[in-house]
Amino acid sequence: MLPGFRVHDCVQDSYVVGRDRRADYVLGGAGGEKSLIYSKRHFRIYKEGSGAFVEDLSNNGTFVDGLLIGHKRKSPLTNNAVISLSYEKNRVFVFTDLSGETLEMPTALQQKYALGKTIGTGVCGEVKFAFLRDTMEKCAVKIINKGNFKSEGTATRNAETEIQILQRIDHPCLMKTKDFYQTEESYFIVLELMEGGELYYRIKSKKQIPEDVAKFYFYQMLLAVQYLHSQGIIHRDLKPENVLLSSQEDFCLIKVTDFNQSRILEEAALMRTLCGTPSYLAPEVFTAASTDGYGLSVDAWSLGVLLFVCLGGYPPFHEQFGTSVREQVLRGSYTLLPKQWSHISEQAKDLVQKLLVVDPSQRLNIEEALSHDWLQVRLMYLRVPPPQAQGEASELQSPPPQAQGEASESPSSGPMRGLSVPPPQAQ
Repeated sequence: MLPGFRVHDCVQDSYVVGRDRRADYVLGGAGGEKSLIYSKRHFRIYKEGSGAFVEDLSNNGTFVDGLLIGHKRKSPLTNNAVISLSYEKNRVFVFTDLSGETLEMPTALQQKYALGKTIGTGVCGEVKFAFLRDTMEKCAVKIINKGNFKSEGTATRNAETEIQILQRIDHPCLMKTKDFYQTEESYFIVLELMEGGELYYRIKSKKQIPEDVAKFYFYQMLLAVQYLHSQGIIHRDLKPENVLLSSQEDFCLIKVTDFNQSRILEEAALMRTLCGTPSYLAPEVFTAASTDGYGLSVDAWSLGVLLFVCLGGYPPFHEQFGTSVREQVLRGSYTLLPKQWSHISEQAKDLVQKLLVVDPSQRLNIEEALSHDWLQVRLMYLRVPPPQAQGEASELQSPPPQAQGEASESPSSGPMRGLSVPPPQAQ
């Protein structure tokens, strides 16, 4: 910061900086004719959502880290960003973000993206809000610390698995990587920003997802998993925390994410490792993980649990129901409580019951689930790309107004966070 300029604490949402005495911060500190190089209203610094920005109001130029913003254009601010006025070498201010810890990042990442506050945390790292500097496009950066799990390189293996899958997949209902960087300490995965947040929080706020909305989400989940299976990939950790919504609207695009538990099948090999979230694990994962192994059907079971939670508002398997989650899953023991399920259609219940079948050979597979009567709704096929068009589709169409009348990261184990569970005696 140049001598003669004072420190200013930005506690309000917006400040105008310039020569005009009516500005929130008056540029007169340099004194004399020098101050005439500044405009009366030179720039505005403001907060929007989770980020800080500078808008150039001058004809003389405002620079952030040596880059000219341009009149009436804006630029995101990151911690320790240098603001220059009128010409690049006239470095007047340094923006200091006191909202969180600083992180050493690759130079190429910093030049291309501006990172903001943390918007999610998980076992392997955190997710930060970010902007593409050139276009101001919003995105998210998942940061995985390689040193978090030093035992047998678990974090590194999980991160590399996720990166490999993200770079390989291409489907509108699956999260895809936009960029990738790494340092000796961390991986940085640039992803699309899903502004609707996790399906988990949507369920928690609504208690139960309206059936037509749940159907819309579930159809997209099936398409996503169908694509993964066609690529020889088992997700293995399908749950509401790993389904992201594109907006706050009920009918919106969803994307399945978090592939660090996934495995890519080599030929017809079966999985033999126990991983995923216990209350969403298929019975064969508990019984066959160390013997015969398990296959694609584990994802169909997890989707059955997910659909149950969306429609019923509570998990089918939970420790509060008396026995352990493992025992409940192995027996396929769950209850459709009348209070939560009386208004749900018989077709929806039938699909849930046919997915939550203990014997994987008798359980519906993904293609059979897609063909179930509950999902044969013409309007849904207009909203969601049909299976044969998945590779070409990039977004979903909005539903007609008359159809809307009815209404980054979580630990990989443990029950659902904070969802209400009916009292055990009601079971």
